[in-house]
Amino acid sequence: METVLSSLTILSQWQVLVALLLGSIGGVIIGALPGVGAAVAIAILLPATFAFEPIVGLTLMLGVYGSSMYGGAIPAILINTPGTAVNALTTYDGYPMTKRGEGHRALSLAYSASFFGGIFSVLCLILLSPLLAMIAPHFGSREIFLAALLGIILVVLAHRGQVFAAGMLASFGIFLSTIGLEPVKYTKRFTFDMTWLTSGINLIVVVLGLFAISQALLLLVDKDHKPGKAHVDGNLFSGLSELFRFKRIASVSSSLGVLMGMIPGVGEFTAQFLSYTYAQKTSKKPDDFGNGSPEGLVASEAANNAVPGAAMIPLLALGIPGEALTAMMLSVFYVHNVIPGPQLFQGQLDFVIAIYIALILLNVIVLAFLLSSTNLLLKIIQIPTRFLGVMILTLSFVGVYSLRNSITDCAVASAFGVFGLILKRLNLPIVPIILGMVLGGIMEVKLRSAMARVKSPLDFVDRPIAAVLFAMILLILILHVRTVIREHKLRREQETSRNSEASTQQG
Repeated sequence: METVLSSLTILSQWQVLVALLLGSIGGVIIGALPGVGAAVAIAILLPATFAFEPIVGLTLMLGVYGSSMYGGAIPAILINTPGTAVNALTTYDGYPMTKRGEGHRALSLAYSASFFGGIFSVLCLILLSPLLAMIAPHFGSREIFLAALLGIILVVLAHRGQVFAAGMLASFGIFLSTIGLEPVKYTKRFTFDMTWLTSGINLIVVVLGLFAISQALLLLVDKDHKPGKAHVDGNLFSGLSELFRFKRIASVSSSLGVLMGMIPGVGEFTAQFLSYTYAQKTSKKPDDFGNGSPEGLVASEAANNAVPGAAMIPLLALGIPGEALTAMMLSVFYVHNVIPGPQLFQGQLDFVIAIYIALILLNVIVLAFLLSSTNLLLKIIQIPTRFLGVMILTLSFVGVYSLRNSITDCAVASAFGVFGLILKRLNLPIVPIILGMVLGGIMEVKLRSAMARVKSPLDFVDRPIAAVLFAMILLILILHVRTVIREHKLRREQETSRNSEASTQQG
């Protein structure tokens, strides 16, 4: 009880409450602006959060992270333009409902399903994080290295059809983490006698370049676009009661969101796909999916909003981020010398509980704001995309320069911004680079520490947790190779059948 009261004391600070309010409402607005998204906003906010207390900075970023997908559903439903990439599936059923005059019902259901998924994932976080934290003390250097390696492999394999590119980009991220002074003997690596490389490539500079500056450049080089005007008439509170008709879909979709959120590199897209497929296969009206099915809308929104809370589970319990946004949050922990993991639960349990309560509050604040102010929000987001691009570019460079007052950092961020623009134009993933940088540093330190106790290769996996993690890595790789071989055989058979048909027609 004393710990909970201490947590409430932490949250009752006016700075924390302001950060929670600004993050929650600001995240909704950012999510509703097509072309921005939570990653860009958090990248811009990241340098500023280093000056705040850790709970203030984390509350602000959690607010943006957890609420952006609520906002992203609004343009997806009303004008068929997803505010964030993960709201793309919402357009399948949300926009057809709007076209037949049920826009208010679609928005109300989306808000209610998002709220259900968000609260469900926070409750799972509260239940599962202490359990993982109890297991985490048994994680030595070998186990953490293998867990980080498993995370990298899952991130790479999650990019179906782009596995080779994702692997190369993850390796590039790992390489970036090795530049500068190595962490044991402090010898220089890959600096080429350039003094500015001695301190390494700053993660925040890379994040701002790849996410914020590249997105600004993308908005500036594309045609100027202004979101279409929209207005909502009707009762937005009706979805809260209507959701009970779809409680099975909402519960299963939220569970899949939590499960996918806990696995590094998988995230919202896989959770949505699985939830949507489950909802369609178990529906009494499967033909309605893609044509305005309320079940499809609930499945999509409950699943993607259940991911943020679940993604915090491996971050808080093991200090291993599952995707780019939690990797950014990890840097806030490290700057304030707050190390996620078992020691966080043992020494700063009130801080952890304060994060739990903040996550619940942000969902309540967002739902209340959306139910009362959707039409006001629709007026706020009438901003031309090129103006947004200029604003993002300006704020990005202010953030980069404020880190170390360095023009060199601005130049490095610009280079990564152009690189990020190229990757986006080629439809290649950016996230593996960031996770490669974060997990690469963890892997190197833990591997070097573990090797002092390892005499033979089998010593590396002679403990139960290490053996389980190693078995998981092998199983995942074997299953992936098997899938690749099967797909290759299928393509060969299809090509053979097409060639035989062509030769028959010619004959």
